[in-house]
Amino acid sequence: MKVLVMGGTWFLGRHIAEGAIARGWEVTTFNRGRSGVDVPGVVPVHGDRTVVADVQRLAGHGPWDAVIDTSSSDLAPRDVRLTASALREVAGRWVHISTVSVYAGWPHQRLTDDSDLLDCPADADETYGYTGEDGSPTTYGFQKAGGERAVAEAFGARAVFLRPGVILGPGEYVGRLPWWLRRVLRGDRFLAPVPASRLIQPVDVRDVAAFALDQAACTDGGGYNVTHPEGISFEAFLRACCMVTDAVAVPVWVEPQVLLEHGVRQWTELPLWRTQEGVWAVDSSRAVAAGLRCRPIGETIRDTWEWLASEGRPVPHPRWAEHGIAPDKEARILASL
Repeated sequence: MKVLVMGGTWFLGRHIAEGAIARGWEVTTFNRGRSGVDVPGVVPVHGDRTVVADVQRLAGHGPWDAVIDTSSSDLAPRDVRLTASALREVAGRWVHISTVSVYAGWPHQRLTDDSDLLDCPADADETYGYTGEDGSPTTYGFQKAGGERAVAEAFGARAVFLRPGVILGPGEYVGRLPWWLRRVLRGDRFLAPVPASRLIQPVDVRDVAAFALDQAACTDGGGYNVTHPEGISFEAFLRACCMVTDAVAVPVWVEPQVLLEHGVRQWTELPLWRTQEGVWAVDSSRAVAAGLRCRPIGETIRDTWEWLASEGRPVPHPRWAEHGIAPDKEARILASL
């Protein structure tokens, strides 16, 4: 099996490249060579996906049985289209890592793989779309929907779209789980959002990588939601964070309205917390039927802490700074309760 991994040096892309090597596959990676280092055993090709000459040069390294695209998060649809169009004659299929943000109903509605997508043309530039007053839909969601359309136009039934919600695990660059681990490590009382029993659905990066590789070797196309089918309650999530860090910390469960009145930003200041009904109601049964297997989220928490405790360092990314409530703000809210 010969695969091309778009990206391949950090977090999901790196796990995919390492997993493909472990399966005995021939792996080419394409990236700018600026973030992370190449996985041993791959054939690295460096270039920019927005530069026509670089993409044409990449196509000359083919053919491949499959492309797995992990690097389109910051690309406009027209740039995804450039790459997909250039590679459609030298790749058997395209596995596209997308997001649940492409759904018109996210995060307000319960979602299946057949829910309606946001509308964005395949040739849109980076200005297309908008972010709603309540934070949904998002420009990011429109852009990713346009990227899906660009791939679909180039590969048709040979395209597979994986739509994760939140991906956690060793190497995480966004900082959601690392922030919670470091917060409980500080000890004392800390803010926790009611209801404690609410299930969340983050999925382990290693499980997404394995599923992406499985799909690269399949012949079916279509879309799959990639979320944890069982989930974990917020209370159990925080308890696991305390357990793996040996922290002596006490959650103070606070009603959402109180947090909002104090200006706590959903999704970022208390990572993984959002009040909308559909944010953690994404059905992944089709992916499970197709072979998605998700380890217990407690294992993800443990392994992420072990990575951090062993001086694990994520690739620098601006989103890291967005996550976590400032200690003085948290202290003021706790004191007011």
